[in-house]
Formats: sequence, structure tokens, C-alpha cells
Amino acid sequence: MKKTINKKVYDTEKDTHIAERFAGEFGTPSGFEEQLFVTKDKQHYIYGVGGSESPYAEKTIALLTDEEAAKWKADNNIE
Repeated sequence: MKKTINKKVYDTEKDTHIAERFAGEFGTPSGFEEQLFVTKDKQHYIYGVGGSESPYAEKTIALLTDEEAAKWKADNNIE
């Protein structure tokens, strides 16, 4: 997915994939997947996709602060 935010392009095919997590069952309305990415200039973001009742009912790219990225990694046991 490619999305422009504040005149900067975020591209899941070009940026570095760090980790992912899954919640719920595949194909269920509340199930979703989050993938953590980082750009060349060290901006972290989540790419989220999920069912119609999930936080990611539409494919989404959400920017993270350094603190939010560190918390996401810690919460998901990623070093």
C-alpha cells in the first residue's frame, strides 16, 4: 500500500518491514493484522488491515512516534 501523509510517501513495498501481529481469526469481522514498518529516515508506521468490525475496516497507514513504536515492539515482544 502506498499513502501520502504530510507530503511524504509511505510505501509498504519499499519501506522496511519490522514485524507483524494478528488478532482474532482470519476472515472474521473483528480480526485484523498490524505490520510495523520503518522508512529510510526512521519514521515508524503501522499498516493495518482487517475485518469490517476491526480497528482496520479499511486498509490504513498510521504514523507512530518513536515512543509509540517502542511500546508496540515491547507489547509484541519484538527486539
